[in-house]
Amino acid sequence: MPHCLQPSLRKPAVILCLLLSSTSLSPTWGQAMIPLETVKLWADTFGGNLYDTVTKYSGSLLLQKKYKDVEPNLRIQEVDGLELVKKFSEDMETMLRRKVEAVKNVVEAAEEADLDHEFNESLVFDYYNSVLINERDARGEYVELGAEFVLEPNAHFSNLRVNTSLSSVQLPTNVYNKDPDILNGVYMSEALNPVFVENFQRDPTLTWQYFGSSTGFFRIYPGIKWTPDENGVITFDCRNRGWYIQAATSPKDVVIVVDTSGSMKGLRMAIAKHTISTILDTLGENDFVNIIAYNDYIHYIEPCFKGILVQADRDNREHFKQLVSELVVKGVGVVDQALREAFQILKRFQEARQGSLCNQAIMLLTDGAVEDYEPVFEKYNQLDRKVRVFTYLIGREVTFADRMKWIACNNKGYYTQISTLADAQENVMEYLHVLSRPMVINHDHDIIWTEAYMDSKLFASQAQSLVLLTTVAMPVFSRKNETLGVHGYAFLNTNNGYILSHPDLRPLYREGKKLKPKPNYNSVDLSEVEWEDRAEILRTAMINGETGSLSMDVKIPLDKGKRVLFLTNDYFFTDISDTPFSLGVVLSQGHGEHILLGNTSVEEGLHDLLHPDLTLASDWIYCITDIDPDHRKLSQREAMVRFLTGEDPDLECDEELVREVLFDGVVTAPMEAYWTALALNASEESERVADMAFLGTRAGLLRSSLFVGSEKVSNKKFLTPEDKASVFTMDHFPLWYRQAAEQPAGSFVFNLRTPEGPEGPGEPGVVTVSTAVAVTVDEKTAIAAAVGIQMRLDFLQRTFWAATQQCSAGDGPCPKSCQDGDLDCFIVDNNGFILISERPQEMGRFLGEVDGALLTQLLSMGVFSQVTMYDYQAMCKPPSHHHSAARPLVSPISALLTATRWLVNELLL
Repeated sequence: MPHCLQPSLRKPAVILCLLLSSTSLSPTWGQAMIPLETVKLWADTFGGNLYDTVTKYSGSLLLQKKYKDVEPNLRIQEVDGLELVKKFSEDMETMLRRKVEAVKNVVEAAEEADLDHEFNESLVFDYYNSVLINERDARGEYVELGAEFVLEPNAHFSNLRVNTSLSSVQLPTNVYNKDPDILNGVYMSEALNPVFVENFQRDPTLTWQYFGSSTGFFRIYPGIKWTPDENGVITFDCRNRGWYIQAATSPKDVVIVVDTSGSMKGLRMAIAKHTISTILDTLGENDFVNIIAYNDYIHYIEPCFKGILVQADRDNREHFKQLVSELVVKGVGVVDQALREAFQILKRFQEARQGSLCNQAIMLLTDGAVEDYEPVFEKYNQLDRKVRVFTYLIGREVTFADRMKWIACNNKGYYTQISTLADAQENVMEYLHVLSRPMVINHDHDIIWTEAYMDSKLFASQAQSLVLLTTVAMPVFSRKNETLGVHGYAFLNTNNGYILSHPDLRPLYREGKKLKPKPNYNSVDLSEVEWEDRAEILRTAMINGETGSLSMDVKIPLDKGKRVLFLTNDYFFTDISDTPFSLGVVLSQGHGEHILLGNTSVEEGLHDLLHPDLTLASDWIYCITDIDPDHRKLSQREAMVRFLTGEDPDLECDEELVREVLFDGVVTAPMEAYWTALALNASEESERVADMAFLGTRAGLLRSSLFVGSEKVSNKKFLTPEDKASVFTMDHFPLWYRQAAEQPAGSFVFNLRTPEGPEGPGEPGVVTVSTAVAVTVDEKTAIAAAVGIQMRLDFLQRTFWAATQQCSAGDGPCPKSCQDGDLDCFIVDNNGFILISERPQEMGRFLGEVDGALLTQLLSMGVFSQVTMYDYQAMCKPPSHHHSAARPLVSPISALLTATRWLVNELLL
């Protein structure tokens, strides 16, 4: 089986030519039906023609020359990663501090208003009810609590219709909107309106501000109209939200003790299960929990957690809920052993300085019949009553109410009876008020940052608008300037090791047409996205809030896991003061840590910046436009023009990034004329070569030019906002740029793309071809740009089939060509995906899927090497569930999905 590569001087760097006489591994398989010299001729011809065509249409040599011409005026600056991460940390600390100050302003105003307000049982007061505002009755008059409320679209609030002068009030359906407690609370909190407005004026980057009351009303600024669900119900209750619960209570260790004796059968057990699930929903990742069931004997519902407390993160909470749903009743309840076990767990953890190191509580759920409980409390909780005990009497029976009240009252807890499923929510919330009493007495004002959680922009359940948030009474993270280079990125994690922001964080999955949050979306560990940190050195350092750096050899998946890059990354990390967060910055060694700096005049730069073929990375922030309302309507290019001309001195821009854009614009400007000339001189035949040419620079500048009419473009989504893999985004550089940057300058990278949309699968595919342009100054090399074309696959095929029609002089009669049907011929790229085959259905597929035996042979020959990648965020639906399935909770590889990829070895890259 002959195999060939392109000649070294003209190799596109990714084309591997396999000319096969058979795809079986028969004894004669290795015998060539054609001379090796002929195969070499085919390879030289195909490679040469392809190189000439790609070079011509991309204009890569011209672009390289333009950068070479200005090389004497260039300098390459090496990025100091540690200084960079410290600067980012300081900037983020300043931003977050402003949010905290806004919260404090609201708190002070609310406490002052409450102090001045006297409760009035007969208070009559009309307020803006978020559901009723602007609603009219049959007579055309505004309904009660639904007066006129001006709403206008606001870009700062995701173009929602809002009122930035006033707040509005939302209540769940099960809360009466004119209850005296509600009316008094809403009336008192009217004093927050001017504070909300002043906060927003002082810090225009603020988004939502809100005030949640223990009575159930929710005041939100800016005011909005709230839409019920399809059943006309408002299920949102601020008291159930993580930010409310975590702010109302301190971290806690909780042992839930549930009666599973025979008397709990039927509705009682259903109520108990629902109550436990509700209790679990009030816990967060700063809390620790376990669940003990008892009847004739005690048992942990998760045997793997016997005798310990586990972190109440989302994974564990959902796991516990599943196990609770499987509980069955039988036997006689013996509560003393269960209580004794619960006290012992809490005592061990307290003495070992483990768990939350704060509040401790036992939640007892039973239908009564409790006996032999007093000795347990005398032994474990008599002196200081450090453990609060909350009792939940399940069912309508009140015979044992006095005993349950005694247990709660003598152990600084709270007693409640839950007789229906609907009672659970309100009654469970009562324990939060008890745990918050010490905070009220001590007047503690701890700033609480919640665990990451998924919510829509309107606090509702619109899955398509879900965003990942953390709250200090509002969402706080906004987009940051992308100045870290082609493989660089920044990420945030909490002091629990969970990721808040990372380019590889994928919290949503698609189910049909809807996007839904994954079960463990907010507990993705740092070691699951930076998984080559096997010794967890990086994770440990960041959890401990340390400042430092380290290097790791990493494999970076590209193109939805089809391809991989081998990089050596430098990690720089530090904490963000006064928050539980740590910030990391990643730079790839080599050109990834080098910035190309050049000089150009503002006048010349502005001229080229306004060319119609030039666009800028839409997600990047070259100028800050979201602070001043007058700037929010400006595009980034419009803002840069105002900044450079001095038209708007109040604009704040990243001067270094703007200079880079101007320089890149000037150097790349001749490409427009070059590509235009090619298009004007194109013949009918040449139109079938390429659809367009494109280039991108490190500063997020993108140029493109069509060689055919827009209606003839094979892949119409390419370089559009919908094609996020091919444009500059907040998280990464385009795929074609990233791949080209890791190849020697002048080498081409080929990627097959199947067109999407109305063209359908019958249309010919396209191949994106790109190459990097590098500049070397003082022995330092930086990637200046990447340039390429969108080539038609049928041209690539025609070029290859034409090359295989040739034969060497002296060979005698020419052997059969690949199209004669006796030979199997493939062109595969350097990741083993088929670019050309006689059978169209094989193109774009992985070679191992088409012929696994052939790939095995290539592996044994050393042509390819096998690389194993892991996706720790993959979702696997187990066929069944049983009580021992605890591995996903105690291992960072909870959702392990092993994907094997095949790559050309280093000599072929």
